[in-house]
Amino acid sequence: MRKLKAGDLRPLVYLGGAVVLWGTSFAVTKSAYAALPPMYVVWLRMVMALVAFLPLLPLVKRPDYRRGDWKLLAMATLFIPCLYFALEGSAIQYTTSSQAGVVAAVMPLIVAVSAWVVLRERPARATVVAVLVSMAGVAALSLGGSSQASAPNPALGNLLELGAMVAAAGATLTIKRLSERYDPLLITGLQMAVGSVFFAPLALASGPVDLAAVPLPAWAAVAYLGVGCGLAAFALYNSGLRLVPATRAALTINAVPAVAMLTGWLALGETMAPLQVAACGLIVGSVVYAELGGRNRARPEARPETPELLPDPR
Repeated sequence: MRKLKAGDLRPLVYLGGAVVLWGTSFAVTKSAYAALPPMYVVWLRMVMALVAFLPLLPLVKRPDYRRGDWKLLAMATLFIPCLYFALEGSAIQYTTSSQAGVVAAVMPLIVAVSAWVVLRERPARATVVAVLVSMAGVAALSLGGSSQASAPNPALGNLLELGAMVAAAGATLTIKRLSERYDPLLITGLQMAVGSVFFAPLALASGPVDLAAVPLPAWAAVAYLGVGCGLAAFALYNSGLRLVPATRAALTINAVPAVAMLTGWLALGETMAPLQVAACGLIVGSVVYAELGGRNRARPEARPETPELLPDPR
């Protein structure tokens, strides 16, 4: 992990930028889904992100490749975007977004426990407090609404959402292993390239689509999802992950539902209960507190040997 100087706000800027982009994606996705099947939207956003990445390829720093790294890179791209988007996209069909939001709150805990056990990355006290407070905020945010969408099979949907969170945690820890030797933009480009291939058959399986008949606003929405919420957001998150412990980086994900609901409130006129407004402030405040108050970063425990995050790929 790179040494940060006092007052260095890069982690907050990088991770905060990713959260804002991911949080605004929900409102934008609604307009895209009105014109295209969900898997088509996911596939096209991956393709557009990849197209936007290619001109940046000459700017990518050459990685310090070590034998067997391809296995770790394959795992990182399998976790995100493949498993994550496939599982979460299916989860929303069976459960409510409110219940999914509660399940999503366990992601920082999964990362914290895994990083502590495997990486010996002991989280700062501020991070532990922020994780607990943000989880309470997500629960209040998700359950404080006056109405919920239909949920034909909540148990299955919540299980799929939990799987998506495990995939997100796996990607976070795997990328953390590679972040010191690989440019975050290169990892992001690989994620978009693999996603373009992985979701192509799923898009085609959803039925024929007349792309020429897709209205311009839907294309603009897909472009924003691909370039903004895809390429830019993942590059920002991967850059932040390079600078802070995995637990602190994962914590910021809990702010995504808050940003999404605030965006719907401000841009689409969706209603918010007073409890939800308070929960949004609680979540965002906990993330900022962790980033500004967690300057005493995780210190490895003294051990003769530190186990690898994943088995040596060699």
